[in-house]
Amino acid sequence: MQLKQAKKEIQTKGFLDIPTSKIDYIKEINRLRKEKNAVILAHYYQIPEIQDIADLVGDSLSLAQEAAKTDADMIVFAGVHFMAETAKILNPSKTVVLPDLNAGCSLADSAPKEEFEAFVKAHPDHIVVSYVNTSADIKALTDIVCTSSNAKKIIDSIPKDKPIIFAPDRNLGDWLIRQTGRDMLLWDGACLVHEAFSIDKILALHRENPNAEIIAHPESQRHLLKVAKYVGSTSGLLNYVKESPAKEFIVATEVGILHKMQQLVPEKVLIPAPVEDSTCSCSECEFMKMNTMRKLYLCMQYEQPAIEIDEKLRLKALKSIERMLEIS
Repeated sequence: MQLKQAKKEIQTKGFLDIPTSKIDYIKEINRLRKEKNAVILAHYYQIPEIQDIADLVGDSLSLAQEAAKTDADMIVFAGVHFMAETAKILNPSKTVVLPDLNAGCSLADSAPKEEFEAFVKAHPDHIVVSYVNTSADIKALTDIVCTSSNAKKIIDSIPKDKPIIFAPDRNLGDWLIRQTGRDMLLWDGACLVHEAFSIDKILALHRENPNAEIIAHPESQRHLLKVAKYVGSTSGLLNYVKESPAKEFIVATEVGILHKMQQLVPEKVLIPAPVEDSTCSCSECEFMKMNTMRKLYLCMQYEQPAIEIDEKLRLKALKSIERMLEIS
């Protein structure tokens, strides 16, 4: 099937209706990666099969850095929409595809463009720092983008006499205020995954496993961060379990990270932090888990769904991302 015909079929028949039942996904993905000079970037929260076949598995910062320097013709972003969008902002001439275009982000959705634009205009003297978990529209209204890995460094780089707006995550912003001593104006957004943890269940789990260290992502709520032995980004959490002499950990972030963690420290016990919902034993991002090996194969084969961004918007958003990369 020619690419043009395939794209037409996708538009008329539906991308996921294409039969693939007899395909060896690992073999075909490896073939397509070579034939199309493609690089597969995967976030730590992806399913294990995707993490294992990716060229790079990382957090938002390392994936953005890799996207900025890759010489691949096609970037296959196994993550969520804002991540692929960031890659396209950095690589306008490259094809950037996302296995499932509906893979969004509750945190990015918590900052609608019109409302955030009005908020920024109401505080014209403020430097705007936005978390990478935002749309291109929000990045275009931002002075400096940050990730959880470099957020403190970004805030510390801003002169102390300059007031700061931090968006969209109120929990990460609150943690940064306590880390940096800066009195920032916070946008009231949050990640549903990191707000789902049950402090009561975590403390009960810790009583059952008294030697386990509680470690948490700073997108979690303050009461959880207060009881955590270590608070850090996804890459920070990985490095901590590798370096810590402790043998057991209760891990409070999206459960997908446990796959890479266990590969790094196979001798250690990793326990996912429980959430409020009694039907779940861990916090899982439904958007991250929308990507599958089948969808990964299809998006590489047909180069769809492809990320497209208006050039004027891209250039505005690019400035805030480049500023982050310079500081990082």
